[in-house]
Amino acid sequence: MAMLQRQTTGLRPLTTAHLAQTMTLLSLTTEELQQEIDSELASNPALEMVEERRCPTCHRLLTDPGKCPVCSLPANLNSEEPVVFLSPREEFISRKDYVDNTMDDEPFAPEVEELPAYVLKQIAPDLDPNQRALAAYLLTHLDEDGLLTTTLIEVSRYTHVPISEVEKVKRLIQLADPVGVGSSTPQEALLVQLEVLKETHDTVPAAAERCIREGMDQLSHHQYPELAHKFDVPVKQITLAAQFISENLYPFPARAHWGDMRQPAHEETQVYHQPDILINYLNDDPTKPLIVEIIMPISGTLQVNPMFKQAIKEASPETKPDLKGDLEKASLFVKCLQQRNHTMERLLMRVVSLQREFILHGEKYLKPVTRAQISREMEVHESTISRAVANKAVQLPNRRIVPLSEFFDRSLNIRSVLKEIIEGEPKPYSDSDLVELLSENGFNVARRTVAKYRAIEGILPAHLRKAMAKGK
Repeated sequence: MAMLQRQTTGLRPLTTAHLAQTMTLLSLTTEELQQEIDSELASNPALEMVEERRCPTCHRLLTDPGKCPVCSLPANLNSEEPVVFLSPREEFISRKDYVDNTMDDEPFAPEVEELPAYVLKQIAPDLDPNQRALAAYLLTHLDEDGLLTTTLIEVSRYTHVPISEVEKVKRLIQLADPVGVGSSTPQEALLVQLEVLKETHDTVPAAAERCIREGMDQLSHHQYPELAHKFDVPVKQITLAAQFISENLYPFPARAHWGDMRQPAHEETQVYHQPDILINYLNDDPTKPLIVEIIMPISGTLQVNPMFKQAIKEASPETKPDLKGDLEKASLFVKCLQQRNHTMERLLMRVVSLQREFILHGEKYLKPVTRAQISREMEVHESTISRAVANKAVQLPNRRIVPLSEFFDRSLNIRSVLKEIIEGEPKPYSDSDLVELLSENGFNVARRTVAKYRAIEGILPAHLRKAMAKGK
């Protein structure tokens, strides 16, 4: 039978229904949990919400019986151990209002950025004022596929800029994310992407470039035998090239995934409008324990209506089974919600303790922590941790909102050091050079891993960084 740890040191077996509902609640965000609670309250008369309680000292809303989790802290508290507790929704709203009113330069919810602005922001540091104006003009002539709708000759005539200068700026645009944007044709976009991929892939099929340059029509119609005959190569080579092109290249760059390169192309970009967890300093002092608040979307205490049992005793035989069903369902929901909250508290207590330096000082200090490691320490299944982490957002003390999954990203600190090395490079380092430099910093990774992390951070290969440096 499946098992989860209870608040004592022992293990309590859970029924299938209990486990299933606990797992469901565990995977919900705060907003989704609020909807679930509202639905249960509306449909089940055996459930009730007890009036809210407040701390008489700090007036903090309290969800559980007992003392205020902040005001009752001992003076000699260990600064390495966080204080983790449930925090009602109403208090969170007032904090959000505070952020909205005081953090105008860093919006609470990130806005969606248009492709031209996104590309221009990437290449602007490498452009002088005249080139920047030219780039802006080119980017206003992108269609919905990310391809240019005007010719370089027309741009040169309109802007009175030599065509060689127009070509140089266009090249910078094409090397930005998404790679190939600003190309004049789908074929050109594919060739630019292939050029970049050759730096990060050791196994680019030999026939790929020729298929794009000379066989686009046959390629699009899957006429592989005809192409094989045309190029005098085995059909298998054409098949491999076609497969590589379809899996790695995009003829229409704007339709490819762009903006947040850390997420796979098939995933929808997650925008966190509000956090599920707040992390702050106790008394605004970084040397003191971190205060971790798990947002609860209720301002009181959810419980089984004590009068309902008496109502069942007095009910008619016809209605009694339905009332008993409501009572059992309400009792199960309350227990599962408590189990969900307890699991979240234990998880955050452990993770925040391990990642304190990351929270205080940034990505370089992220420790390599896995969900499997935490599950072993908590004596729960790894899927329990995965559900607890999924889709949750954390607001850090600096007001930045990040996914809880970032606390488990083993590559984040390596990528942070990699960016620092490349930003300070006297000349463009090859991926092999970067492997050695990372090793000197205590990170032993393969060259292909370096290439992958570099691509995730949107950093060009060495030969393209060198070409851009020469073009300045």
